[in-house]
Amino acid sequence: MLELNNIHAFYGPVEALKGITLKVSQGEIVCLIGNNGAGKSTTLMTISGILRPGSGSISFIGEDISDAPPHRIVEMGISHVPEGRRIFPRLTVKENLEMGAYTKSSRHRRVAEATKFIRRGGQNSKFKNQFEKIYELFPVLKERGKQMGGTLSGGEQQMLAISRALMSDPKLLLLDEPSLGLAPLIVTRIFRAIKEINHDGITVLLVEQNAHAALNLSNRGYVLESGKISMHGLGKELLNDEQVKRAYLGE
Repeated sequence: MLELNNIHAFYGPVEALKGITLKVSQGEIVCLIGNNGAGKSTTLMTISGILRPGSGSISFIGEDISDAPPHRIVEMGISHVPEGRRIFPRLTVKENLEMGAYTKSSRHRRVAEATKFIRRGGQNSKFKNQFEKIYELFPVLKERGKQMGGTLSGGEQQMLAISRALMSDPKLLLLDEPSLGLAPLIVTRIFRAIKEINHDGITVLLVEQNAHAALNLSNRGYVLESGKISMHGLGKELLNDEQVKRAYLGE
């Protein structure tokens, strides 16, 4: 489904990714683990078009997306949940979800017409189904529908960020540190939801510092060190690797 081939990426003169090559097959959960600054978030931003690769290629379902703009990548079926959630704090929960359904496919409409189009989603079976799936996954979002996003707890904001990404009906979901700063009980709930999302047919590429939970959940994993992939393998294999245990699992 997704293939990165020898990707180099830069922030000005600083090379953040130094020849990343990885693959994600349809239906998998694949995780990227590594220390801060290893290049995990940069990898996701490069896939989603926020950062253009300096060299190398990225293909998604057989199509080169290396130079595609972010809105086109979303329309093709990739949704990115960034680190820090990045919800719209002054919009309600329902409005945040509606914004997730908006893509550039409405680019020929005026803003008012596009807004009206989105709000008709409640009468559109596709959007109605998306809302129903999300409310089944995270019932608290239905309860909080009229509440401003910025007033939610950290865990609820993470649920909202994931759900907003799901509103575009993605084939591939990029998740950047979904457990960051959350209480253990909420982390368990978030990881359970990721598993349910995958069971519903959505492929997941997960960036996580909670290496133990990520590798337990994932089919396969990649370890990033200083912008390079140092090892990869099945999730359970990496969990039992002595080097991974020492460096990332505190064992």
